[in-house]
Amino acid sequence: MKLVAAAIIIAEGKVLLARRKRGDSHEGYWEFPGGAVEPGETLEECLARELSEELGVAATIGEVVARNEYRSSRGSMDLVALRAHIGEGEFTLTAHDTIAWVKPQDVGRYRLAPADVPIARALRERAGLFQE
Repeated sequence: MKLVAAAIIIAEGKVLLARRKRGDSHEGYWEFPGGAVEPGETLEECLARELSEELGVAATIGEVVARNEYRSSRGSMDLVALRAHIGEGEFTLTAHDTIAWVKPQDVGRYRLAPADVPIARALRERAGLFQE
C-alpha cells in the first residue's frame, strides 16, 4: 500500500484545493495537494517537499487531521491529511492548473479525486479547524 500525504491548508476560514492539470492521470480532479512518501521520508518531510515542488511554497507541517485507506483497480493507498501552514509568497503551480480557497461546506461541490472525498467529509465534521 502506497503511503500518501495531503495538505490541509486553512486561511480565513477556507481550505485550499488544487486542480490537477491536463495530461495528468487525474486531470481535472480537485485535491488536497500532496504526494507519495519516498523511502526514508517521514509524512512531514514528504508533505513539505511536495508543497515546495507542486506549489512553490515553504510550509510547516502540523498534526494529522484525517486518514483514508483507498483502494481502486490502480492500487491502494493510505492517504494521510495533515495541517500545513504556509509562509508568505506567491504560489507557483507545477502539477496543477489552478487553486481555490473553499469554505468547508462548499468542498463537496468540487469534483474531488475519489481518495479525497472522505477527507473532505472529515473536514466538515471538524469545524473547529476553521476558527482562526
